[in-house]
Amino acid sequence: MSSESRARIMARVRSSCAGNDAATIERELAGLGVAPAAQAPHEDSCVTFMVNVLRNQGTLDVAADRSTAVKLIGNYLYQHYRSHRLVAGNDPRLAAMPWRDGGVLPRFGEIEEGEQIALSYARWGLAETGATVFFTGKRNPSRNNLLPEHHLVLVDADTLLPDLESLWREVNTAIANGSRPRGIHCIAGPSSTGDIEGQIVYGAHGPRAWHVILMGNVSPEQQEAARALHAGKTGPAPA
Repeated sequence: MSSESRARIMARVRSSCAGNDAATIERELAGLGVAPAAQAPHEDSCVTFMVNVLRNQGTLDVAADRSTAVKLIGNYLYQHYRSHRLVAGNDPRLAAMPWRDGGVLPRFGEIEEGEQIALSYARWGLAETGATVFFTGKRNPSRNNLLPEHHLVLVDADTLLPDLESLWREVNTAIANGSRPRGIHCIAGPSSTGDIEGQIVYGAHGPRAWHVILMGNVSPEQQEAARALHAGKTGPAPA
């Protein structure tokens, strides 16, 4: 866009707002309405979250408790690196995990050159997009979300939110209560880009693999429904 075109567009925006009071602007905004939300693959937010994680090229494990979660992390580490070491953020929830149950040897801090795998604890999971959401800062370094080859994420099932509107309400409440982050990351899959021929390449500018461990009360029926929907065996649940 040329500077002339940009100036012309901005002039139109300013002229449409000139002289209008707050009440008029509110009425104009209300008149725009709300765009319809994308149809969820299932009426259950937990199932929808799991489906979207898989659709986003992520991998997924479900753990009933912290001990099981640690064992799953240990299995993942050994399967991919024949190692039991990883980097974890300084989140106190990570420090309190029973690491010995899975033989995992975490180093707490920021990922450094040569380290391939990092673990983060998501503040929320977002069903609408399958994203895991983080407040970044000393406890959750941005580097750990963006630089490892494999990014592992723990998220509690009882922190799943249905949609973006719910997320921003939670964010505003957290900030009002004094929990102001350095940044907010919504991560919904491994990094990817498309080449000139339209081929998708993973890991071009961030993690090549994104593995989510959903921890909490998730029934076998919910897990089966999510995997069936992802495999295309059933259609979306009726609204």
